[in-house]
Amino acid sequence: MKQSFSVVVVAAGISDPSSTRMLADRIAQRTVALADRRGNDVAVQVFDLRELATEITTALVSPLVGPKLQQAVDALGAADGIVASTPVYKAAASGLFTSFFQVLDNDLLIAKPIVLAATAGTARHALVVDEQLRSLFAYLRTTTVPTSLFAAPQDWSDPSLNKRIDRAAFELVLLMESGFARQIRDESWHSYQHEYGSAGGTELSIDLDTDLMRLATGGSAK
Repeated sequence: MKQSFSVVVVAAGISDPSSTRMLADRIAQRTVALADRRGNDVAVQVFDLRELATEITTALVSPLVGPKLQQAVDALGAADGIVASTPVYKAAASGLFTSFFQVLDNDLLIAKPIVLAATAGTARHALVVDEQLRSLFAYLRTTTVPTSLFAAPQDWSDPSLNKRIDRAAFELVLLMESGFARQIRDESWHSYQHEYGSAGGTELSIDLDTDLMRLATGGSAK
Protein backbone atom coordinates (compact mmCIF):
# COMPACT_ATOMS: atom_id res chain seq x y z
CA MET A 1 0.00 0.00 0.00
CA LYS A 2 1.32 3.41 -0.97
CA GLN A 3 2.49 5.58 1.91
CA SER A 4 3.23 9.30 2.12
CA PHE A 5 5.98 10.66 4.33
CA SER A 6 7.21 14.06 5.44
CA VAL A 7 10.96 14.67 5.73
CA VAL A 8 12.32 17.83 7.36
CA VAL A 9 15.82 19.01 6.50
CA VAL A 10 17.69 21.12 9.06
CA ALA A 11 20.84 22.72 7.63
CA ALA A 12 23.16 24.94 9.66
CA GLY A 13 25.40 26.23 6.89
CA ILE A 14 25.95 29.99 6.97
CA SER A 15 27.08 30.65 3.40
CA ASP A 16 25.04 30.72 0.21
CA PRO A 17 25.64 28.37 -1.49
CA SER A 18 26.57 26.12 1.39
CA SER A 19 28.27 22.72 1.24
CA THR A 20 26.34 21.79 4.39
CA ARG A 21 23.04 22.52 2.65
CA MET A 22 24.29 20.78 -0.50
CA LEU A 23 24.97 17.58 1.43
CA ALA A 24 21.57 17.74 3.13
CA ASP A 25 19.83 18.31 -0.21
CA ARG A 26 21.55 15.31 -1.78
CA ILE A 27 20.42 13.11 1.11
CA ALA A 28 16.86 14.37 0.79
CA GLN A 29 16.84 13.90 -2.99
CA ARG A 30 18.01 10.32 -2.69
CA THR A 31 15.42 9.66 0.02
CA VAL A 32 12.68 10.90 -2.32
CA ALA A 33 14.01 8.81 -5.22
CA LEU A 34 14.42 5.61 -3.19
CA ALA A 35 10.98 5.96 -1.62
CA ASP A 36 9.44 6.54 -5.05
CA ARG A 37 11.14 3.39 -6.33
CA ARG A 38 9.33 1.52 -3.54
CA GLY A 39 5.98 3.10 -4.46
CA ASN A 40 5.89 5.76 -1.74
CA ASP A 41 5.82 9.56 -1.71
CA VAL A 42 8.11 11.85 0.30
CA ALA A 43 7.47 15.59 0.76
CA VAL A 44 10.56 17.57 1.81
CA GLN A 45 10.63 20.79 3.83
CA VAL A 46 13.95 22.60 4.39
CA PHE A 47 14.96 24.97 7.19
CA ASP A 48 18.20 26.97 6.88
CA LEU A 49 19.11 27.83 10.45
CA ARG A 50 20.94 31.01 9.45
CA GLU A 51 17.50 32.43 8.68
CA LEU A 52 16.35 31.55 12.21
CA ALA A 53 19.49 32.68 14.06
CA THR A 54 17.91 35.68 15.80
CA GLU A 55 14.87 33.71 16.95
CA ILE A 56 17.04 30.81 18.15
CA THR A 57 19.13 33.22 20.25
CA THR A 58 16.01 34.77 21.72
CA ALA A 59 14.62 31.35 22.62
CA LEU A 60 17.88 30.47 24.41
CA VAL A 61 17.57 33.37 26.84
CA SER A 62 13.80 33.75 27.15
CA PRO A 63 10.57 31.75 26.78
CA LEU A 64 9.77 33.60 23.55
CA VAL A 65 9.46 31.54 20.36
CA GLY A 66 9.36 33.52 17.13
CA PRO A 67 7.08 32.61 14.20
CA LYS A 68 9.84 31.16 11.98
CA LEU A 69 11.19 29.04 14.83
CA GLN A 70 7.68 27.89 15.69
CA GLN A 71 7.15 26.85 12.08
CA ALA A 72 10.31 24.71 12.26
CA VAL A 73 9.21 23.19 15.58
CA ASP A 74 5.78 22.33 14.18
CA ALA A 75 7.31 20.78 11.06
CA LEU A 76 9.69 18.63 13.10
CA GLY A 77 6.85 17.52 15.36
CA ALA A 78 4.88 16.32 12.34
CA ALA A 79 7.86 14.86 10.45
CA ASP A 80 8.23 11.18 9.66
CA GLY A 81 11.97 11.59 9.10
CA ILE A 82 14.70 14.20 9.57
CA VAL A 83 17.98 15.10 7.90
CA ALA A 84 20.26 17.19 10.15
CA SER A 85 23.39 18.69 8.63
CA THR A 86 25.98 20.95 10.28
CA PRO A 87 29.34 22.49 9.45
CA VAL A 88 32.16 21.63 11.85
CA TYR A 89 34.05 24.45 13.56
CA LYS A 90 36.97 23.84 15.93
CA ALA A 91 36.28 20.09 16.10
CA ALA A 92 32.62 20.56 17.05
CA ALA A 93 29.21 21.03 15.49
CA SER A 94 28.34 24.69 14.94
CA GLY A 95 26.89 26.63 17.84
CA LEU A 96 23.89 27.58 15.73
CA PHE A 97 23.12 23.89 15.10
CA THR A 98 23.44 22.79 18.72
CA SER A 99 21.54 25.85 19.99
CA PHE A 100 18.60 25.05 17.73
CA PHE A 101 18.26 21.51 19.02
CA GLN A 102 18.85 22.65 22.60
CA VAL A 103 15.79 24.93 22.54
CA LEU A 104 13.49 22.17 21.28
CA ASP A 105 11.08 20.41 23.60
CA ASN A 106 12.78 17.30 24.98
CA ASP A 107 9.90 15.10 23.82
CA LEU A 108 9.52 16.53 20.33
CA LEU A 109 11.71 14.04 18.47
CA ILE A 110 11.22 10.82 20.43
CA ALA A 111 11.84 7.79 18.14
CA LYS A 112 11.90 9.86 14.93
CA PRO A 113 14.39 8.48 12.37
CA ILE A 114 17.16 10.89 11.51
CA VAL A 115 20.19 11.06 9.22
CA LEU A 116 23.18 12.87 10.75
CA ALA A 117 25.57 14.71 8.44
CA ALA A 118 28.45 17.17 8.67
CA THR A 119 30.87 19.05 6.44
CA ALA A 120 34.30 20.49 7.19
CA GLY A 121 37.41 21.86 5.53
CA THR A 122 39.51 18.90 6.57
CA ALA A 123 39.02 15.18 7.05
CA ARG A 124 40.39 15.51 10.60
CA HIS A 125 36.85 16.38 11.71
CA ALA A 126 35.31 13.17 10.34
CA LEU A 127 34.58 11.69 13.78
CA VAL A 128 32.54 14.67 14.98
CA VAL A 129 29.33 13.12 13.65
CA ASP A 130 29.69 9.86 15.55
CA GLU A 131 31.40 11.23 18.66
CA GLN A 132 29.27 14.33 19.22
CA LEU A 133 26.09 14.40 17.15
CA ARG A 134 25.05 10.88 18.06
CA SER A 135 25.23 11.67 21.77
CA LEU A 136 23.11 14.82 21.32
CA PHE A 137 20.43 12.96 19.41
CA ALA A 138 20.59 10.00 21.79
CA TYR A 139 19.66 12.45 24.54
CA LEU A 140 16.73 13.64 22.40
CA ARG A 141 15.80 9.94 22.00
CA THR A 142 15.73 9.93 18.22
CA THR A 143 16.38 6.85 16.09
CA THR A 144 19.57 7.68 14.19
CA VAL A 145 20.21 5.66 11.04
CA PRO A 146 23.31 3.44 11.18
CA THR A 147 25.16 5.34 8.43
CA SER A 148 26.43 8.80 9.35
CA LEU A 149 27.69 11.15 6.65
CA PHE A 150 30.69 13.46 6.51
CA ALA A 151 32.14 15.40 3.59
CA ALA A 152 35.47 17.21 3.41
CA PRO A 153 36.50 19.00 0.16
CA GLN A 154 38.13 15.89 -1.32
CA ASP A 155 35.01 13.79 -0.74
CA TRP A 156 32.77 15.61 -3.22
CA SER A 157 34.54 14.00 -6.20
CA ASP A 158 34.77 10.59 -4.53
CA PRO A 159 32.10 8.09 -5.74
CA SER A 160 32.04 6.50 -2.29
CA LEU A 161 30.25 9.58 -0.91
CA ASN A 162 27.29 8.86 -3.19
CA LYS A 163 27.27 5.25 -2.01
CA ARG A 164 27.16 6.37 1.63
CA ILE A 165 24.40 8.86 0.86
CA ASP A 166 22.37 6.12 -0.84
CA ARG A 167 22.88 3.83 2.12
CA ALA A 168 21.82 6.44 4.69
CA ALA A 169 18.81 7.51 2.60
CA PHE A 170 17.69 3.90 2.20
CA GLU A 171 17.98 3.33 5.95
CA LEU A 172 15.82 6.41 6.52
CA VAL A 173 13.20 5.16 4.07
CA LEU A 174 13.06 1.75 5.75
CA LEU A 175 12.70 3.26 9.21
CA MET A 176 9.88 5.53 8.05
CA GLU A 177 8.12 2.63 6.36
CA SER A 178 8.34 0.59 9.56
CA GLY A 179 6.12 3.06 11.40
CA PHE A 180 8.29 2.66 14.50
CA ALA A 181 8.03 6.29 15.64
CA ARG A 182 4.27 6.32 15.14
CA GLN A 183 3.88 3.17 17.21
CA ILE A 184 5.93 4.70 20.00
CA ARG A 185 3.60 7.69 20.02
CA ASP A 186 0.45 5.58 19.89
CA GLU A 187 1.35 2.72 22.20
CA SER A 188 4.41 3.42 24.35
CA TRP A 189 4.36 7.18 25.00
CA HIS A 190 3.37 6.71 28.64
CA SER A 191 6.44 4.57 29.35
CA TYR A 192 8.92 7.44 28.81
CA GLN A 193 10.31 9.58 31.61
CA HIS A 194 8.87 12.89 30.46
CA GLU A 195 10.42 16.06 31.82
CA TYR A 196 8.72 19.15 33.19
CA GLY A 197 7.74 21.49 30.37
CA SER A 198 8.02 18.84 27.68
CA ALA A 199 5.29 17.64 25.34
CA GLY A 200 3.12 20.62 26.19
CA GLY A 201 3.60 20.06 29.92
CA THR A 202 0.98 17.30 29.95
CA GLU A 203 3.05 14.40 31.30
CA LEU A 204 3.74 15.61 34.83
CA SER A 205 1.59 17.62 37.20
CA ILE A 206 3.85 19.84 39.31
CA ASP A 207 2.56 22.03 42.09
CA LEU A 208 4.34 25.37 41.68
CA ASP A 209 2.73 26.79 44.79
CA THR A 210 4.96 25.01 47.32
CA ASP A 211 7.68 26.50 49.52
CA LEU A 212 10.37 24.54 47.64
CA MET A 213 9.22 25.65 44.20
CA ARG A 214 8.89 29.29 45.28
CA LEU A 215 12.43 29.21 46.66
CA ALA A 216 13.71 27.54 43.48
CA THR A 217 12.25 30.32 41.33
CA GLY A 218 13.66 33.14 43.44
CA GLY A 219 10.66 33.75 45.69
CA SER A 220 10.28 33.24 49.40
CA ALA A 221 8.56 30.55 51.42
CA LYS A 222 5.33 31.37 53.19
